[in-house]
Amino acid sequence: MPDIPPFGQGTVRPKSLGYLMFASRWLQVPLYLGLIVAQAVYVWQFVLELWHLIETVFLHAAPASAGTPSAEVVVMLTVLGLIDVVMISNLLIMVIIGGYETFVSRINLNDHPDEPEWLSHVNANVLKVKLATAIIGISSVHLLQTFIRAQSTPNDKIMWQTIIHLAFVASAVGLAFIDRLLSASPAEHTRSHI
Repeated sequence: MPDIPPFGQGTVRPKSLGYLMFASRWLQVPLYLGLIVAQAVYVWQFVLELWHLIETVFLHAAPASAGTPSAEVVVMLTVLGLIDVVMISNLLIMVIIGGYETFVSRINLNDHPDEPEWLSHVNANVLKVKLATAIIGISSVHLLQTFIRAQSTPNDKIMWQTIIHLAFVASAVGLAFIDRLLSASPAEHTRSHI
């Protein structure tokens, strides 16, 4: 009587199922391509905001009437809008490149001189902390815009934006602390030396 191998050894089905699960990571590629399209939309938004700034400064330099913000405030808010678009664009790049590298496939840049510094040591925890700090930066810009418009902004809106911003800060600190604990754990050191 022939020996029957234990389940999972010598059978095709569990091995094929594992390969199918591993290959399913490629289903994320359309998501990252969609984020590249969103990046293009943000470039268009940046161009529109920049044109609005140029128009405000050079084409409509008339003094503001009562009740409308001064040209200086409009310029400051527009520049903050441009910074906001750039920071969200940076966040998109981190998610696109870092997420693809971490969850789909390695990006072999062969020591390309423009390779981002953080890409060489990216993992899910590092990506989470970087994303959290980017979100804090974006939230800071929005909060600054609200403070500039403080006279025309309801107090409860300012309060809630401040609370939400502090929640983002607390979350980022928590994620950084957890990442530090995990990188200092004996299991992580054992895994890195194997």
